[in-house]
Amino acid sequence: MPLTVKRLRETKVSGGKSPVHMVSAWANENDLVLGQVKVSEKSNEIAAIPKLLEVLFLEDTLVTIDATGCKTEIAIEITSRKAGYILAVKENQPQLYKDIEDEFRFAKQIEKQVSEDLGHGRIETRVCQVIKDFQFMSAETTQKWEGLKAAINIESVRKFKNSHKPKEMATWYYITSLEPNAKDFQKAIRSQWGIENKLRWTLDVAFSEDASRKRAKNASQNFSILNKIALNLLRNEKTAKVGFKGKRL
Repeated sequence: MPLTVKRLRETKVSGGKSPVHMVSAWANENDLVLGQVKVSEKSNEIAAIPKLLEVLFLEDTLVTIDATGCKTEIAIEITSRKAGYILAVKENQPQLYKDIEDEFRFAKQIEKQVSEDLGHGRIETRVCQVIKDFQFMSAETTQKWEGLKAAINIESVRKFKNSHKPKEMATWYYITSLEPNAKDFQKAIRSQWGIENKLRWTLDVAFSEDASRKRAKNASQNFSILNKIALNLLRNEKTAKVGFKGKRL
């Protein structure tokens, strides 16, 4: 169940309030939006994520969140609800990030799985590496993160066919409360990335959500809910072999 934050760009008022942000929960296996919480103008998405988790049934589910949600209190909330987590780690958690870097730099026993995707004129190779026996991570760090069992490293190399464009390389780090399994982690992390196309891109292209200028009171939040209800219906409508705009018509 990936969680994501989406900004409604045109809800910003010049010299006034900031644009509206929504935190949404996406059920990847079912192609459904399960819920959303509006980020308070005087707060941030870190405060909104626990509110969204509170209203969801999490038992026996896997929750994936980008680096915004990599907080100890969020890890505690997820594990206390008998669910598992995969949290992206970036420099906003400097000590944890450095410890994970050291683990993958010096560790000798690393589980590894390689996958390749070909399509759209490119070849992407992703190497998923997993460490469960921490040698360079302090006990203070491991105890701080509730349920922590493994660290994950994804290295991606994207090459472009029939193009002089240079190859693209990227590295991501994650922590998880699940038992190490590199193949399953590849699939789970890709579902977090896939929310960009399945949810954000579709809302912007098929529903023109980014262009919406609804700003009064709760209008942007209410219409965002309606859009997501419609998206759930259209995602699970299998008879019409057309795109989302055609299905809406």
